[in-house]
Amino acid sequence: MRVALIHDWLTGMRGGEKALEVFCELYPTADLFTLVYLKGTVTPMIERRVVKKSPVHWLPFAGKLYRQYLPLFPMAVEQFDLDDYDLVISTSHCAAKSVVVTGRARHLCYCLTPMRYAWDQFDAYFGPERVGTVPSALLRPVLAGLARWDRATAGRVHRYLAISQYVARRIALYYNRESTLVYPPVDTDYYNPVSNEAAIAVPPATSPDHQIANSPHFLVVSALVPYKRVDLAMMAARRAGVRLTVVGNGPERHNLERLAGDGISLAGWRTDEEIRNLYRTCTAAILPGEEDFGIVPVEAQACGRPVVALGRGGALETVIDGETGVLFGAATVDSLAAGLQRAATTPWSATRIRAHAETFSRRRFVAEIEQVVDDTLRAPAGTRW
Repeated sequence: MRVALIHDWLTGMRGGEKALEVFCELYPTADLFTLVYLKGTVTPMIERRVVKKSPVHWLPFAGKLYRQYLPLFPMAVEQFDLDDYDLVISTSHCAAKSVVVTGRARHLCYCLTPMRYAWDQFDAYFGPERVGTVPSALLRPVLAGLARWDRATAGRVHRYLAISQYVARRIALYYNRESTLVYPPVDTDYYNPVSNEAAIAVPPATSPDHQIANSPHFLVVSALVPYKRVDLAMMAARRAGVRLTVVGNGPERHNLERLAGDGISLAGWRTDEEIRNLYRTCTAAILPGEEDFGIVPVEAQACGRPVVALGRGGALETVIDGETGVLFGAATVDSLAAGLQRAATTPWSATRIRAHAETFSRRRFVAEIEQVVDDTLRAPAGTRW
């Protein structure tokens, strides 16, 4: 069986790329198609694939500024030649789901979310305060056209798989399609509680203030983009008088640097081992924005640590308030600060938290994907779910 894997772009290892990595393990001879590929930014498991790149890849600075080429994505993704494949699996939050599949091939879309900036988060990415008044005004009709194309091509997928109930509702809303729920894979074997013999120290506070230096220590692991609301976490940490380490990079870093200091630090990207160590030793991880699923909270819980998360979106499916973390009610500094204080004073059961995380394991994901693929390939040609 010839398999093609389609991914929007390969420029870093985030939740979508971790799912793609498992697909690469499941189908070791699969070809991999992507709009843009920045070598060295993903794992060897992914890089060992035959990576077939779109024309957008060769445009100036595409590896860093790929979103500037959004208007070209429809043309680029439709140029992929998939005629000789039996199974096409797209992991998509942008254009990957809209590849043209003909003949005998079945197309499964593991939908990370319908395109945020085209549907409901234009201002978070391309609003006047982000790109300027004139560019924002020029981009709005372009993104509206992209949304129309996104909806018009939704029928190219034979079966949608949603990463959460929240995303399933978005698929129904924007694509008018049903979907099968398959939660993303979390490597609960790798992410595990620290042993008694290997306790790892929390990074030192950046402030000489004794009270801050001895306060609870919280952690954010996130791409530094607007909708992640890392700014909210930093302001709430200052309000609550606790320490915070932010792991991640992105276009918002320059703005966030103004909020650092007094026990709040921007650490950039770190290795998986360093992140695991930070999970193990933090008071709690923070998910300050609304996420479609949010793999970081599950990784933290796999390490036995609670999570403070906004009570919307995927967090409602991954965090149990009072048992594995705290769900704060509003995206405000006061609400999150209160959540941090509650997390710091609650006696948590690492065993209970870890057990919950194990329900999102890679083994569970592989078993569910194999069953879905088998059912899809056995269905009569042309069947759509």
